[in-house]
Amino acid sequence: MTSTSDWEPRPGDVGPRPVGSSLDAVARRLGVANATALTAVFSAWGELVGESVAAHSVPAGLTGGRLTVGVDDPAWATQLRWLGPALMERLAERLGAGVVTELDVRVRRPE
Repeated sequence: MTSTSDWEPRPGDVGPRPVGSSLDAVARRLGVANATALTAVFSAWGELVGESVAAHSVPAGLTGGRLTVGVDDPAWATQLRWLGPALMERLAERLGAGVVTELDVRVRRPE
């Protein structure tokens, strides 16, 4: 059970903060990318890789600079690896240098 004092402001609190900054703090503790970077990758995937590639691939995670991407066929894995340098450049432009440092492409199991 939570006591009332758990909900009272602590010394130094400045009031409400955006949820994104709280999520970023939690993400740092878990060793994953910040919420802003995750949102940018997942929401703009089609724009980053093109709609035809996006139809066969999905970002699966971003941890420690490694972006894991699942594809539905080995041929698309090859295509995405070939696009790797250009994709890394686009990600650096969108997210900042060093947020994504490695691309890990994996073929997903059929559903």
